[in-house]
Amino acid sequence: MPEWLYVTGDDQHPVWVFILLTVIIGGSAAWVTGKAIAQTWRPFWQLPWYTLLLTGGVRFLHYALWWEPLFPIQNWIVDYAVLLVFAIIGHRRMRAVQVSTQYPWLYSTVGLLGWRRKGG
Repeated sequence: MPEWLYVTGDDQHPVWVFILLTVIIGGSAAWVTGKAIAQTWRPFWQLPWYTLLLTGGVRFLHYALWWEPLFPIQNWIVDYAVLLVFAIIGHRRMRAVQVSTQYPWLYSTVGLLGWRRKGG
């Protein structure tokens, strides 16, 4: 990754560390977080705050396991953006399933992330 986008501290930690920790582990946690917020019918605006907490956890894992710097702002921004995308997709998917199963006479699912009103 370019140094201006993501600071790793040295060149010994290739992009697979970012993919493993941020995308796979952090993305899975963000997906489940978005899904949990949707399952409990909490408002969408809570999602960014929970994602920020997850970002802190992911940044700590980068620091503790691979001795990457803990506080570079560009790392926080990149990690937050990746986790927020996963959280939004998880939230939207769960909300589409909820709406179409709780109100089957009124809504039907459209694709993986949407729903629409039945009839005209």
